[in-house]
Amino acid sequence: MIRQTLKIKGMHCASCASIIEKKVSKLNGVGQVDVNFSTEKVGLEFDDQKISIKDINEEIEKLGYSFVEQADTAGHGGGGDEGMVHSEHFGLKQSKDKKNKELVDMKVKTQFVLPIALMVFVLMMWDISSKIFVSIPIFPIPMSIFNTISMILATVVLFWIGQPFLQGVVRFIKYRVANMDTLIGIGTLTAYIYSVVVTLFPAVALALSLPEYTYFDVTIVVIGFVIFGKYLEARSKLQTGLAIEKLLGLQAKTALVFRDGKEIEISISEVNMGDILIVKPGAKIPVDGKITEGTTSIDESMITGESIPVDKTVGELVVGATINKQGNFRFTATKVGSNTLLSQIIKMVEEAQGSKAPIQALADKISSVFVPIVLGISVLTIMLWLTVGAAFLGFSLALSYGILSFVGILVIACPCALGLATPTAIIVGVGKGAEYGILIKNAEVLEKLSGVDTVVLDKTGTITKGKPEVTDVIILDKEFSEQQILQFAGSVEKLSEHPLAEAVVDKAEETGAVILKVEKFSALEGVGVRGEIEGKIIYVHKPNVANGEDKQIIELQGQGKTVVIVEVNSKEIGLIALSDTIKDGAKEAIAKMHKRGIKVVMLTGDNHLAAHYIAKQAGIDDVISEVMPDEKSEKIKELQRAGAKVAMVGDGINDAPALVQADVGIAMATGTDIAIESAGITLLYGDLNKLSQAFVLSRSTMRTIKQNLFWAFIYNIIGIPIAAGLLYPMWGIILNPVFAGLAMAGSSVSVVTNSLRLKTKKLK
Repeated sequence: MIRQTLKIKGMHCASCASIIEKKVSKLNGVGQVDVNFSTEKVGLEFDDQKISIKDINEEIEKLGYSFVEQADTAGHGGGGDEGMVHSEHFGLKQSKDKKNKELVDMKVKTQFVLPIALMVFVLMMWDISSKIFVSIPIFPIPMSIFNTISMILATVVLFWIGQPFLQGVVRFIKYRVANMDTLIGIGTLTAYIYSVVVTLFPAVALALSLPEYTYFDVTIVVIGFVIFGKYLEARSKLQTGLAIEKLLGLQAKTALVFRDGKEIEISISEVNMGDILIVKPGAKIPVDGKITEGTTSIDESMITGESIPVDKTVGELVVGATINKQGNFRFTATKVGSNTLLSQIIKMVEEAQGSKAPIQALADKISSVFVPIVLGISVLTIMLWLTVGAAFLGFSLALSYGILSFVGILVIACPCALGLATPTAIIVGVGKGAEYGILIKNAEVLEKLSGVDTVVLDKTGTITKGKPEVTDVIILDKEFSEQQILQFAGSVEKLSEHPLAEAVVDKAEETGAVILKVEKFSALEGVGVRGEIEGKIIYVHKPNVANGEDKQIIELQGQGKTVVIVEVNSKEIGLIALSDTIKDGAKEAIAKMHKRGIKVVMLTGDNHLAAHYIAKQAGIDDVISEVMPDEKSEKIKELQRAGAKVAMVGDGINDAPALVQADVGIAMATGTDIAIESAGITLLYGDLNKLSQAFVLSRSTMRTIKQNLFWAFIYNIIGIPIAAGLLYPMWGIILNPVFAGLAMAGSSVSVVTNSLRLKTKKLK
């Protein structure tokens, strides 16, 4: 069996994925089939001795779908045009232009049809209301003129804008597969054909006792709103590939290699395992490797999420795409191409995005059985009128009532309210979230968030500020004050390039200390800085072996803090401790999560002591620490396997795979673009309090959607039996299509009004 993942085009709703799965899984030689509507990908397991991709493609093309050709990536590894292979592997070159073109086409259609749909909807409601309420003036336009204009508009809308829905009807007839397009197509086409007959063939309508009322407005309004919803969905889905695209952009484009006794700058694709590479201050590290010469300080925040740069020396590992902050060094390339950590993260993001969503859209699930049921009822109804009804009423009258019932059922079953149920609630809910600084990618994210019971928080940049600060100043010599210790340290560190130096200088200036002139400054790589101030030798350095048993240093380090020692003329006068600090409001936000019965877990690459110290301050009782970047998504999987519905909150590159693996990924907007692109929800300003508000919003929106679906179907449940003539034998009542249209409009008004109630909801 061969396992292959392919892009697929032509899917319009979640039930399309179900149709493809059912069709392909029945083919001889095909094993497991996993179709993901969100990412438009299919995972295939098949026997290439029995069936080929071409054979499978021919079968699904009959249903309106097809595979997107992609470059072979079997040779994906070290060497070669890595950038090209990566981009082709993820389908960026092949599909992005097509997707943009499709989106532009949908935008044009939406801009054309939506204003028309809104205008017609208002006029439709005016006409219906004027027939019921005497206080509302009668529709001013003569019905014959209005019907002619409506017919022209409906013809353009149905046969141009609504073409995919008509194709859905054709596929339903030819292959007996039904999706949301089929339902919309049947409803709008029936309303259109009936209305054309009434408008163009009045004699036929009169002979069959058909009312003069037309349903061109139904055709226009339904297609208009559904197309608008599809455009918003397509625009959101186009952003999916940006996370991987930006990850690819993090990689260095060139590398400085030592070959044949010379320094040569080459493309990163030409780097081989075992090459000696040279990295200068401020440069991006090209690939993964081990330091062979020199010491340095490396900003690994792009990979680890940790803000404090890490000091490195001979024998230690470096990671591609991280930034060399201080010092020259050489290293041996140990991993290149697809084997680097960045490439593995890219792969994990792609796999997580391609995995099948656990929850399918409710409307599409219902529509898969709703279409044949409604059609079956319609056909059965007209047959009963022509047989049983004809025996009592005569054929002509029975035919008239049969046609009225057939049209009435299809009109009242028209999915206008069903199409509006989710989009209107989502539009209002997303707008409400934006007011509170909560940016939501799509409806599926809101649905999943409402069921989350476990929140996993990254430490740096999420719980903490993501920037080192001076937390403690310990006086070791009483001849010196705290301000003097900071003044000496800050003056020397002012000339240093080390990232921790800025925090010391900021603290010194905060206390009012004046930065003094420093002479004979020197930076000791990996150790500290030294300088002369007013004849005194000032030395600021890391603890060494001699300080190994100092209780104060051990205690501070036990809290996860970085400690530096300040010496004056070789005499230790003080200790300065630095650490990342908890964000304002983080503790209160976590308390709100606990209050809602949501378990809070901290997941970090930081050491055990530092992680537990921060967790204790923030009120978190469950900590997973010392987790490597490529392990984070696996930790999320472990929680999911244990039955938890997980929301991951993070802001770093290393969080991206975990964000997409989680049931819901939530990014802090103060973090990296990759985290934001990988997540379904983004919290602006890095405010954790918005997390609790996001839960309130999701649950309120989902409750509204379920209420909308109830109103969308209650009219069908009540109206379809009446339209079928159930009440005729007892009371002589049969539902005229006029009232079927009123019921359809009533369900739409109910749905829109209910959605608008979300605007008044307060998120606490």
